Amino acid sequence: MKDIKKSIIFGMIILFVFINNSLKAQITNTSQLSGSNTITTSVPFLMISPDARTGAMGDAGVAMPDDLNANHWNAAKLPFNEKQGAVSISYTPWLRALVPDVSLSYLSAYGKINDKSAVAASLRYFSLGEIQFTDNFGSSLGNYTPNEFAGDVAYAQKLSDNFSVGIAFRFIYSNLAGGFNQSQSPINPGTSYAGDITCYYKNDKIINKYKVNYAWGTAITNIGSKITYTSSQYANFIPINLKVGGYAQVEIDKYNTIAFLLDFNKLLVPTNPVYQRDANGRITYDANGRPIISSGADPNVPVIQGMLQSFSDAPGGLKEELQEINISTGVEYWYDKQFALRTGYFYENPNKGNRQYLTMGMGIKYNVFGLDAAYLVSFGQRNPLDNTLRFTLTFDFDAFKTQNKTEDKNNIFEAPVN
Repeated sequence: MKDIKKSIIFGMIILFVFINNSLKAQITNTSQLSGSNTITTSVPFLMISPDARTGAMGDAGVAMPDDLNANHWNAAKLPFNEKQGAVSISYTPWLRALVPDVSLSYLSAYGKINDKSAVAASLRYFSLGEIQFTDNFGSSLGNYTPNEFAGDVAYAQKLSDNFSVGIAFRFIYSNLAGGFNQSQSPINPGTSYAGDITCYYKNDKIINKYKVNYAWGTAITNIGSKITYTSSQYANFIPINLKVGGYAQVEIDKYNTIAFLLDFNKLLVPTNPVYQRDANGRITYDANGRPIISSGADPNVPVIQGMLQSFSDAPGGLKEELQEINISTGVEYWYDKQFALRTGYFYENPNKGNRQYLTMGMGIKYNVFGLDAAYLVSFGQRNPLDNTLRFTLTFDFDAFKTQNKTEDKNNIFEAPVN
């Protein structure tokens, strides 16, 4: 049964590759006939929330301060982090209901250069488990482990006491089939280079005797080259994404705080158009063999043009453009900056994928180490993380240094034993 499930997953991978690399496969998609027009991209693992803290708050995090994984959400937040440096390791099981060995791992680290600037680096690795290749007669052709990874570095600089900007550079590698030959067309690894442009604002004020810390952030992530897995001339967009979000934290008293987050996300890639069809429902073509578009815009355009037209190319006009905005909300409660409870909700329009899920989780900080956990429950389209626990372990450099200094001081003044 396990081999059957993996074969199904591998078949889905092969199908994905050929659908995304063939124009005819794209334009014969009948999903629009039912009112659905989901936007798809290559390397969607770049959009998976890698850490458990934001994962427990509906995947909202572009404006959340003191974020050890800011490299993924908004690099401009780094100079505002309270600690001078930290390391974070996250593990996310994927499709746990089907197979046990598909997962996303994420390693992130940052360090402050001074009070106004910081650098960071991260590595994410997406493993699709081990898959057995077979020929047309079911004979084994060997095993293979498809995988994808992305490595990035970031730099952020404060331009004032309350405002900062950041940039990140990313290398993306996607090896889904390891050169597997399907119909004389081998599926090769795909590579891409991308970058992020981000900004962040943070401040505080007193409202009715309560201190309110608030912030907003904006990030355009994964601005990069298209990716292809075959010799086909049609390459696919990577998930270029616009994030805009806000954050507000109320300090109830010395020990208790509660924070609220709200994020809006929109993919900056072309929307599939509606093609003209004949009486039999077949797509019609012009004299040059190109499909005739009845509404929307041509999706096979350069990256920058695709980003710009993504704000106005939906066949359904403004109404459909607004449907392409995903909403994330989150709440985080801290007691004495040591114990946290979190919850959140993610909403995607039914015509754009119908991902809707409730998240919850908790966090604990103890001296040098911290541990976060998250859990997800789907309401719309079944999520691969449904009913799955994911974890993030953090290591605080500042706390480690302070602890060592305290131990050294105690050793110096400790009376010798005769």
